[in-house]
Amino acid sequence: MKVMSFNILCYGRDENSLLSRMGLVVRAIRNEEPELFGVQEAHYTWMKVLIASFPDYAYAGVGRDDGKKNGEFSAVFYKKDLFRKLDAGSFWLSETPDKPGIKGWDAACVRVCSWAKLKEKKTGKEFIFMNTHLDHIGEIAMQKGAELIASKAKEIGGSLPAILTGDFNVTPDSAPCKAVKDGGFTDTRDAAKKTDMSNTFHNFDSGSEGQCVIDYVFVKGVKAVKSFKVIKKKIDGRFPSDHWPVVADIAL
Repeated sequence: MKVMSFNILCYGRDENSLLSRMGLVVRAIRNEEPELFGVQEAHYTWMKVLIASFPDYAYAGVGRDDGKKNGEFSAVFYKKDLFRKLDAGSFWLSETPDKPGIKGWDAACVRVCSWAKLKEKKTGKEFIFMNTHLDHIGEIAMQKGAELIASKAKEIGGSLPAILTGDFNVTPDSAPCKAVKDGGFTDTRDAAKKTDMSNTFHNFDSGSEGQCVIDYVFVKGVKAVKSFKVIKKKIDGRFPSDHWPVVADIAL
């Protein structure tokens, strides 16, 4: 199955505004036709666009500010004809993970992780799919958030295979990424037979190869990671977002 992670940027300005990029983001996702994808910075306006544009997908996720519609979603989308949802939920990256709208530790923003427990209809195989956006300022929050996600993956999924997508706001050699790996996850960028080490955050800079790697598809308990790639493609000469989407092709 093909899994995508994409920070679609909540707003943006001028030629990179939300309204001017909506169609570009939809096309970027549609061009790859992932079976599963996780989005970051998707507030409710974005969610309405995605839900309307991808009727073949169902989703799980809530707004981070109130556990309903307010604030950015870190939603997971999955193809309805391929997967059946067995369970789903969200938890907050804080000392009180069941309470919406709480900033954790030294975080600058409220952060959430959404997940779905899915069953592949054709094979009957079950797995969990998680998606998040770590804080961009609070170093303790980044670390504790990553540790909490790794712990929750075991709590929610037990021994099931797991997929974790997200914008981690840190590079692969960082302590938060190590915490996820210590929890049994592998970075598909490292595990793929065919891989791509390109930077994922470019900040709309046409003159560079991007600034850093901060977007991930992590997996654990899967059979194989066939490929990983950064989708460095403009659409009609324009950036869909300030991040490139990343895609991993995996086998359960």
